[in-house]
Amino acid sequence: MNKTLLLVDGSSYLYRAFHAMPDLRNAEGAPTGAIYGMINMLRKLRNDYPAAYIACVFDAKGKTFRDDLYAEYKANRASMPEDLAKQIEPIHEAVRALGWPILMVEGIEADDVIGTLAVQAVEHGMQAVISTGDKDLAQLVNEHVTLINTMSNEKLDRAGVVAKFGVPPERIVDYLTLVGDTVDNVPGVDKVGPKTAVKWLTQYDSLDGVIGNASGIGGAVGDNLRRALDWLPQARTLVTVKTDCDLVEHMVSIPESLVAKPADNEALIDFFRRYGFKTWLRELTSAPAADAAASSQPAEAQSGLFAAEEPVTTTDYETVLTEEQLDKWLAIINDAALTSVDTETTSLNPMQAQLVGISLSCKPGVAAYIPVAHRYQDAPAQLSREFVLAKLKPWLEDASKPKLGQHLKYDSHVFQNHGVMLRGIAHDTLLESYVFESHRSHDMDSLALRHLNRKTITFEEVCGKGASQIGFDQVDIERATTYAAEDADITLQLHQAMWPHVAENAGLTFIYEKIELPTSVVLQKIERNGVLIDAQLLVAQSNELGRRMLDMEKQAHELAGQPFNLNSPKQIGEIFFDKLQLPVVKKTPSGTPSTDEEVLQKLAENYPLPKVLLEYRGLSKLKSTYTDKLPKMVDPATGRVHTNYAQAVAVTGRLASNEPNLQNIPVRTVEGRRIREAFIAPPGSVIVSADYSQIELRIMAHISGDDSLLHAFAAGEDIHRATAAEIFGVTPLEVSSEQRRYAKVINFGLIYGMSAFGLAANLGIERAAAKMYIDCYFARYPKVAQYMEDTRAQAKARGYVETVYGRRLWLPEINSPNGPRRQAAERAAINAPMQGTAADLIKLSMIAVQNWLEAERLKSKMVMQVHDELVLEVPEEELPLIRQKLPELMSGVGKLKVPLIAEVGMGRNWDEAH
Repeated sequence: MNKTLLLVDGSSYLYRAFHAMPDLRNAEGAPTGAIYGMINMLRKLRNDYPAAYIACVFDAKGKTFRDDLYAEYKANRASMPEDLAKQIEPIHEAVRALGWPILMVEGIEADDVIGTLAVQAVEHGMQAVISTGDKDLAQLVNEHVTLINTMSNEKLDRAGVVAKFGVPPERIVDYLTLVGDTVDNVPGVDKVGPKTAVKWLTQYDSLDGVIGNASGIGGAVGDNLRRALDWLPQARTLVTVKTDCDLVEHMVSIPESLVAKPADNEALIDFFRRYGFKTWLRELTSAPAADAAASSQPAEAQSGLFAAEEPVTTTDYETVLTEEQLDKWLAIINDAALTSVDTETTSLNPMQAQLVGISLSCKPGVAAYIPVAHRYQDAPAQLSREFVLAKLKPWLEDASKPKLGQHLKYDSHVFQNHGVMLRGIAHDTLLESYVFESHRSHDMDSLALRHLNRKTITFEEVCGKGASQIGFDQVDIERATTYAAEDADITLQLHQAMWPHVAENAGLTFIYEKIELPTSVVLQKIERNGVLIDAQLLVAQSNELGRRMLDMEKQAHELAGQPFNLNSPKQIGEIFFDKLQLPVVKKTPSGTPSTDEEVLQKLAENYPLPKVLLEYRGLSKLKSTYTDKLPKMVDPATGRVHTNYAQAVAVTGRLASNEPNLQNIPVRTVEGRRIREAFIAPPGSVIVSADYSQIELRIMAHISGDDSLLHAFAAGEDIHRATAAEIFGVTPLEVSSEQRRYAKVINFGLIYGMSAFGLAANLGIERAAAKMYIDCYFARYPKVAQYMEDTRAQAKARGYVETVYGRRLWLPEINSPNGPRRQAAERAAINAPMQGTAADLIKLSMIAVQNWLEAERLKSKMVMQVHDELVLEVPEEELPLIRQKLPELMSGVGKLKVPLIAEVGMGRNWDEAH
C-alpha cells in the first residue's frame, strides 16, 4: 500500500458513469446519474485497491499539442451531453470530498498526465495502478505499471496486454499507429485491422520494420500501406502517451501532492443531502430517510452501478459428476433459506427445450453445475438426466422450498417438458428489475454490470454466434460449469442487491409480490395450454388473400399506366413523383421523397393509386404474418399454437405476445376479424372472451375524481353520449351520432395527451374548432384538466408517474432539452397511469380467474390474454358457471370510485365470442 500510486482516468470514469445511469435525477429534476456513478466507482476502487498515493485525473479545457499537430484531432467527437456538463462541477466537489487529489493540467491531456505520473512513480520505487477503460494506456504497462478496468473486471499486466492485443506493451504504439484510433479521429492504414497489424508486427518486429518492408507487401492492403507512409510518423506521435510532461510548474510532485486523504464526512453529508443520496446519507448520519426526503430522489430509485453489499469476487464452482456430490448438494438446498436455480438447454423455445444441465447456488460465490446431457467426443461420464431429475423432483416440486431464478417462467417450461412441475418460486430477478426500474434492460448480463460491476460470461462467448454457433450440449463441461454456475451465483447476488430496493417501498412490493410473480406462474400455464387453430381455414384465407392481392396489383398497374413492383419504394417513388407528379409529403433522411405508410395515407385522401397500395400492403401483411405463418407454427401433436408472453418489456406493465404475436391481429377490418375465426374451441367446448368496458376512461374518472365523470359512470350512462351532451350543451337524448363520434375521439384522444392539432387531424376539422372542443371539455371536466397539469408537474419532479397500485412508470425524457422528446414524455405521463393501472387490473384478473379455476377443479382454461381481454376455452357443461362467475371475478379485483364492468361473449371461435 505504501509503495502504490493509484491513478484514475477521471474523464473515462465520468462518461461511463453517465451512460450507465443517464436517467437518474433528484427531486428538483437535476441530473445526478454521473455524480452517483462516479462516487460509487471511486468508493469501490479505493476499497479494492488500497494505496498511499492517489489521484483522479481529468482533461482540462482547451487545446493540447496534438490539436496543433493535427487540426482534425478528435474532430468527430460529439459535444458533451448537456445533462453531463451540468454534473461536472458537482463531480469535482464530490471527488475532493472523498479524499482524492484532482489533477487538470492546462494544455496537457489526462493520458499524458497519467503517463508522466506513472513513470515518476516507478522512478520513486513505487508501483502504479491505472484505472481506465482507454486502450491507449496499455502502452504504459510494464512490471511496475498495471491497468485495471473496473467495469469489466479486467486486469492488464504485460501478459494480459499480449493476450488482449497480440503484441506486448512496447508495441502498442506501433499497433495503434497501424490500426488508427477512431475515438480520437487518428487515421491508421486504410483497411488494416487488428489481425493485419499483429501479423505485420510479428513478422517485421516493429512499425519501423513494417515501413522498411512496405515495398514487399502485396495486395490492396500493401498499396494502402505505401500510401500512408508519409502519415505514419505523425500518427505515431498522436497516439504516443507523453511520459515527460513538466508538472512541477503545476504544483504536482510525487509523492507529496498525491497523498491519499481520508474522506471529509462533513462535506459529504452536506453534498449527499443536497443531491438526494439518502442511502449514503444514512451511512454517515444514521439519520432516518425522512431527513433527506424534502430534497432527494427516493433511495429505491438510486439504482447503483454496484450492490449495497460489495460483490463477491472469488468463486467456488463445482461440477457435479457423481451421486455423492449430488447428494451433498441435495442436503444443501434442502436446508437453504433460498436457492438460486437455472437450467441450460438445447433451445431458446421453452416448449421445445431439452435439459442439458442444472445450476444451483445458495451462497454468493459458491455454486454447482450438474451436467446431464453434454454430448461431445471425450465428454466425461455424467449422471443421467432421468436419475438427476428423479433425485431433484421432490425438492423442485416442494412449494415450501423457496426458489430464485432469472426468468423462471422459462425454466418452469423446461422442467415440465421432463414431467417436473416447478413450485416454490419465491423470487425472480427479471421481475425484480422490471418492477424496480422498468425503463432499463433486464437481461442478466446488463443487470450484473449495472448492479454488481461484474462483467459476466456471455452465451456467445461460450457457444459462438452465427453459423458457427454450437448447442450447449456441445460445450466442454469445464467451460459450461464456469458459465452456468456463474448464472446461478450472479442471480443470487443480484437478488441481494435489488430486493432491498423493492422491499422498502410498499407499492413496489405489492406490484412484485401480488401481481408480477403470480402473473408469471399464470402465464406459464396459458402458454402451455396454447390455443387450437383451424389451419385449413387459414390456408384457404391465405389463398383468397393471394388472389385479391393479384387483382389489386393489376388495378395498381392500370392506375400507374405501366407495370411496377408494388413492394419497391424506388419504383413507387418514380411512379408517384416523376410520372404522376403527385405532391411530395415528406422526404427520407437521404433527401428522396418518402413513400411510407403515413405518406400513402395522406395521398390516399385525394388519389386512387396510393389508396390501392395501402390496401395491398394491409393484405400482404395479414398474409405473411398470419395466414401463411400461423399454420407453420401449429404443434402437430396438439393442433395448437403456443405464444410467448414477454412480461418485462413494456414500461406500462402490459404484456407483449410473440412467436406468434396474437395482440396485433387487426379487429377493425373484415380480413383481420376473419383470421380470428381460425382460433377455435375443440368439439364440445366454446371460446369465451371477457374484457373490461372502457377501462382507461373509468380509471381516468377514478384518478381525477371528476364529479361529472364519476356521476356518468355510476349512473351507467353511455360515457361518450354523456360527454357529447356536456360539450355540445344538449341533453343526452338530443346527441346526434356525429356528436357522439366527436366525443368518443375526444375522450380517448385526451387520455393519450392528444393536442388540438392531433384532434383536428383525427376529426378532419379546423384546429380552432378542435381547440374549442378541448377547452369546452376541460370546462365541463375541470378535475381532468387539473389531473393532467398535476401529473406533468409530478413527472418532471420525480422522473416517473405511478399507477393506482404503485407501479412506477419511468419517463427518462420528461426533462429533456429536446422539445419533441419532452412533449412526447409529457403525453406519456398523462396516459401511463391509466394504461398501467389497466395492465395491473388485467393481471390481477388473470390471477383471480386461474386460482378459481384450480380451486373449483374445472376443465375450463385460459388460452390467451390480449390487451384488456381474457380468452378461455370452456367445456359446454361449464359454460353457465363461467359466464356467471367470470365478470364477477374481473369486476372484484379492484375497488375504484366507479364500477368495474367486464363484458363476456361466447362462440365457436374467437371472432364469434366478440
